Amino acid sequence: MTTTVASPAFRPTSSPVAPGTRVIIAAVLALWLAAIVVLGATGALASPPGKPPAAIGIGFAAPIMLFFVSLWLSRSFREFILSLDLRLITGIQAWRFAGLGFLALYASNVLPGGFALPAGLGDMAIGITAPWMVAALTRQPSFAASMGFRVWNLLGILDLVTAVSDGALHAALATGAPGQITTGAMAQLPLALIPVYLVPLFFMMHVTSLLQSRRAARTHSD
Repeated sequence: MTTTVASPAFRPTSSPVAPGTRVIIAAVLALWLAAIVVLGATGALASPPGKPPAAIGIGFAAPIMLFFVSLWLSRSFREFILSLDLRLITGIQAWRFAGLGFLALYASNVLPGGFALPAGLGDMAIGITAPWMVAALTRQPSFAASMGFRVWNLLGILDLVTAVSDGALHAALATGAPGQITTGAMAQLPLALIPVYLVPLFFMMHVTSLLQSRRAARTHSD
């Protein structure tokens, strides 16, 4: 146990995280969630059939862009990201097994199969394998620097981007014909929380894992 804690894969950054950084990040996450609830409740995230879901696209891309800008400009934010427990942020990805819900919504004729099936199965694949990643990191912390761990994170990112892109494509191709099953439900609460809150968060956690993996690789090569 002592070896695991002291391993470079889980060692905190040499510079302490600024005291107010965690408070600011927690406040931003709370305000972000509140904004999405308000927008979703007022229908501001919805788009007419046959039109690209611009609001959903902005809601997905803007937080990720802010994340990268913060990494670039803020040393305190970078230190916070590198101080996160890699096993924890990897284990959180197990929640993506909830992608099973997409399959249920497809079976209930709420979402089209062309979107729900690949999105749901992709999320389930990452969710099922997340505990195995955590177990590997716990048994052998140097696994953080491995190609297998990096590929798993890249596949997780690919799944998220593909799901959002596929959903946007289905929305743009919708005709609005009576009885047509569309992705419109994804712009309404509670499903709206997925593309504009949960997906960006999972994306950021994958990027965080990759950054820590790169740091671990550099440490082991020294």
